[in-house]
Amino acid sequence: MRFFVPHLAFLTFLWTFSMVGQGPNSDVENELLAIGFEESILSNTLNLTDHATLYSAIKAADLDNILAFDGPFTVFAPSDKAFNILFENTGSNLLKTENKSDLQALLRYHIIAGKFTASSILKALCRGNGTATFMTIQGEALTATIQGIDIILTDSFGNSAKITTADTNRCNGVIHTIDSVILPKKMNYLP
Repeated sequence: MRFFVPHLAFLTFLWTFSMVGQGPNSDVENELLAIGFEESILSNTLNLTDHATLYSAIKAADLDNILAFDGPFTVFAPSDKAFNILFENTGSNLLKTENKSDLQALLRYHIIAGKFTASSILKALCRGNGTATFMTIQGEALTATIQGIDIILTDSFGNSAKITTADTNRCNGVIHTIDSVILPKKMNYLP
């Protein structure tokens, strides 16, 4: 019996330290979590230079966790140039803390629940004789039409945005870059 006790103690010691290394977030789990984040809608806005303002807006509106892990979503992502035009036309900045509720409304108006690729939108346009309406997660409708070979989004004020880059597929949805910021009705901050 004395012969087995030291061996058993040594094996217990090794087993204990090997399990501590596994922890709740082992290297494999951390890699899987990193892969999920790297392929998300949020990470795409972080990694593209033309979406720096959108990334800042998502963070300021506290929508970052939703767009990093939830979904699927379709995001119509205004370019930095589109946001700069909006800020110049209004003379203000939605990224300020006092504008948070308006910023949330604006960003949610650019998001549709579900994954709608350009071909899905085109199919909806065909079924609707050239017009398709999508409900945003903000709660208001967004209208899509076709103009030549371009998909055009129109808000309730008649402002339009063209999809300039379609189908950036992510693990939690798809992103379409648009050339203008579209505006919801339910927002105090309007140009």
